[in-house]
Amino acid sequence: MKKKKFKRLLGGTDILVLSFGAMIGWGWVVQSGAWILGAGTIGAMVAFALGGLMIYFIALTYAELTSAMPQNGGEHVFSKRALGNNVSFICTWAIIFGYITVVMFEAVALPTLIEYILPGFSQGYLYTIAGYDVNLTWVLVGMFGAIVVTIINYLGIKVAARAQTILIVILAAVGIALVSKSAISGSVANLEPMFSDGFNGVLKILVLTPFFFVGFDVIPQAAGEINIPFQKVGKVMLISILFAVAWNVLIILSVSLAMNLTQIGESSLTTAEAMRIVYGNSRGAANVLIIGGLAGIISSWNSFLMAGSRAIHAMAESKMLPKFFTKVSKKYNTPVSAIFFIGFISALAPLLGRNALIWIANAGGISIVVAYFIVSLSFLVLRKREPDMERKYVVKNGVVVGIIAIIMSGVVFSLYIIPGLPSFLSLAEWLIVGAWTVLGIGMYLYCKVWRLEDPRIIVKTVLSSIKK
Repeated sequence: MKKKKFKRLLGGTDILVLSFGAMIGWGWVVQSGAWILGAGTIGAMVAFALGGLMIYFIALTYAELTSAMPQNGGEHVFSKRALGNNVSFICTWAIIFGYITVVMFEAVALPTLIEYILPGFSQGYLYTIAGYDVNLTWVLVGMFGAIVVTIINYLGIKVAARAQTILIVILAAVGIALVSKSAISGSVANLEPMFSDGFNGVLKILVLTPFFFVGFDVIPQAAGEINIPFQKVGKVMLISILFAVAWNVLIILSVSLAMNLTQIGESSLTTAEAMRIVYGNSRGAANVLIIGGLAGIISSWNSFLMAGSRAIHAMAESKMLPKFFTKVSKKYNTPVSAIFFIGFISALAPLLGRNALIWIANAGGISIVVAYFIVSLSFLVLRKREPDMERKYVVKNGVVVGIIAIIMSGVVFSLYIIPGLPSFLSLAEWLIVGAWTVLGIGMYLYCKVWRLEDPRIIVKTVLSSIKK
């Protein structure tokens, strides 16, 4: 049967808002205080600037590879051509896990946001997990959000992109309101301490940045649906990263100007509290920022569900995942099975409570870095092996850029695995990484057999193994 091709419907604005929205998400509302407490005002800003620099070099490799291989699947397509099926599976399975952890994070962020706006709405105690009391109404809100975002993606990528544009406009308006008012009403004295815990503090925040900057790579995942010249795609990707770095740095600065260290330490949603303070203790202003946070949650959720579904579909097309995931909606031209699969996982996420999701987010960070390392390596391999490949966007000093991208992603990866460092993964986080790895190995071995297709051959192979 002939494979159904995706339609090229995405314009330049569409891919910019998808990428930027994916990177911004919800972390800037709930995590800004932790960043400042962990590294100090300037320390946190430096950590995000360094993290952005690392991501920028990695994104350069993505930009060239996407222009050379404009097909859905991103990392899967690049690594398969450069390094073969086995490495490609590792790379794509890793990035899918990264996407899914973000989607789960957003499913928990939504009821957390509603809880701020409507104190006491969380009712109906179910159980306690990782020290957090999970309530029925809290879970239902997260599940409802999962259903809505899944339906948006099912209805087509253009619908998802239009929704994304509206969300980014709301997000930008709220961000500008906070940054401008903090600059006028904030206090420079609040910027102290500039650095907290010295280099260790910066390191502690730096290792988090891959999780908060993952998102530029949603563009390659949907490359087969982009309808602009591919020499421009790379530029849009890089611009979105610069916007994301500027956004996070400005949020850190604004919160620091608005609040002293004691206020930051006592706040659960620091950025919303900063908005309340600079607008004269206005609860309404805080709620306006929460609306911006809601836009960030949905925009990130939307982007990663879109990207993850394309990655899963691409792996299934390559017979690395079950054939079930190759199904495309005839009416909406979307990878329906993959979309509903990720949507189902995100709907279950609220059942884990807020605290358990921290483990999943940290575990997702290391998988993202693994994928970035493999893509950077693929970039160098293809530069050497296929120098005549048509590249509509060519990175200057490509070998140097590739080496820097490999070193940077390798260094960040090492921060997760060296005992004693503040970024070393906890036992629970290693167990999550291990479980995803075992699932991937099982899935890949199953599909190795499934590729034989003829059940008689499978039975004969099994019987032969038993006799031996």
